Amino acid sequence: MTLQNAPIVKAQMLIRKPIHEVFEAFVDPAITTKFWFTHSSGKLEQGKIITWDWEMYGASAQVCVKAVERNSRILIEWGTPPLPVEWQFASYADDTTLVCISCRGFSGSDDQMVAQAIDSMGGFTSVLAGLKALLEYGVVLNLVGDHHPDAHRGNNA
Repeated sequence: MTLQNAPIVKAQMLIRKPIHEVFEAFVDPAITTKFWFTHSSGKLEQGKIITWDWEMYGASAQVCVKAVERNSRILIEWGTPPLPVEWQFASYADDTTLVCISCRGFSGSDDQMVAQAIDSMGGFTSVLAGLKALLEYGVVLNLVGDHHPDAHRGNNA
């Protein structure tokens, strides 16, 4: 694929909660750990480098926080090479919020880039579904942890 045709992942979900609650769910690890990663070294703040852990997989990611615009936008870079991931938040009627996540910058062969994009889209869709269940219904679905049960650290299945 040429650079102009490289895949761009977009996932979005309407969350039936006010924008400030939805935004805070992504910047405050006390909330985010209920639907995405299991541990974070801190809140998302512009200029910080944060570590996110998925303890069940023995995996972690260094997150470079590029922008945090309250109730509007979050921009991070993670991975190698660094992939930009952007969240955009839009307030809708009846105290609902549309969250849009986009990611670009995949590398490798055409097939590798497509596979990375598909994996990212599925991952971000699961994160948004988990957030929706948590904020709207108070239910922890454990979607991320249950996605690859055979990859859990210490799994002897």
